[in-house]
Amino acid sequence: MEERKAEQALENLTVLDLTRVVAGPYAGALLGDLGANVIKIEIPGRGDDARGYGPYENGESMYYANLNRNKRGITLNMKSEKGKEAFLKLVEKADILIENFRPGVMDKLGLGYDRLKEINPRLIYGAVSGFGCYGPYAMRPGYDIVSQAMGGLMSVTGAKGGEPTRSGNAMGDILGGMNLVIGVLAAVNYRNMTGKGQRVDISLVDSVVASLENAYVRYFKSHKLPVRNGNAYASIAPYDAYHAKDGYVIIACGNQKLYEKFCNEVVNMPWMITDERFLTVPLRVENNEIQKKYIEEWTTQYTVDEVVDIVLSHGIPAGPIYNVKQITEDHHIAEVREMFIDIDHPVIGKMTVNGCPVKLMDAMPRINRPGPTLGQHNEEVYKAIGYTDDELEEMKQENVI
Repeated sequence: MEERKAEQALENLTVLDLTRVVAGPYAGALLGDLGANVIKIEIPGRGDDARGYGPYENGESMYYANLNRNKRGITLNMKSEKGKEAFLKLVEKADILIENFRPGVMDKLGLGYDRLKEINPRLIYGAVSGFGCYGPYAMRPGYDIVSQAMGGLMSVTGAKGGEPTRSGNAMGDILGGMNLVIGVLAAVNYRNMTGKGQRVDISLVDSVVASLENAYVRYFKSHKLPVRNGNAYASIAPYDAYHAKDGYVIIACGNQKLYEKFCNEVVNMPWMITDERFLTVPLRVENNEIQKKYIEEWTTQYTVDEVVDIVLSHGIPAGPIYNVKQITEDHHIAEVREMFIDIDHPVIGKMTVNGCPVKLMDAMPRINRPGPTLGQHNEEVYKAIGYTDDELEEMKQENVI
């Protein structure tokens, strides 16, 4: 990746990252991509649970390294008195703290937000959990698959008439992590106006619920449950995956003008514009399977690339259904948009991590450092808050760090 000398948007912010696995670490990585000084705090000897997830290279988790790029890493036993003392010293100098423990865990340690704001009233305390910090379900444990299930995503995902299906990625975790970033940065702006920090509470389930947007509008209007509909869209048609000679292709006619152009200029079926079954968007959605057969009479004459080229040449959205390999080889996505970045990790060696999807045109995100090994930056971070070599050695011997 080309080195950029410009200042980064968040380089004046220090973030304490107590998170583990996916949702919180993803949020911390995004903040780090945008320039924040992110300090990852892990349990001595064990670290983030994700260190146990493959794939591995030279005994180090690449899963962990990808989600914890752009962070310095320290270890700290926050159950010990010396550990709590060190943690509070870190909090004094921090702008943001993020964690994804079950609600109440930090309070039991005596390190909850009410205690920390006494130490640092400007602290922004961001927490992401399965169900949020209040409400009847607050104390339930939550993982991504639970959020996809209880947030409704699985109920609308899958083949028509098929079983509820989990999204192929940790969508609840990723949405939760993104909302955590949005929340803490909104709190930063609030602090700029008022001088006060605050607590930010994010629920994985809330995040998934919000992502279903139009499903609820349709339900509130009709009181009919949205159903699994494969790749078709419940609000627009034609807007689906269609068979081509060598695979599937996406065609998306998002408005009447595009639809008429598609019928007239692409598939040469102008009669579909006035056919009573396809006259309006709701009718096309209702009769999508019927219309799909007519469209596939045209698409199956061509390869995926040919269909894409023809449809795009008329200004109508279309695209291939990429697999992971194809994405990594796509010049626009992988290279120009820098969605994959090569880095040198101290143990793994050369590896590729995900790029940042947020592009600030005058303060571009960048990968400044690889994911830390366990406790890699203990000396650097603790000396910066006043600890001596002898004190650090003593803390190490006592399993404080």
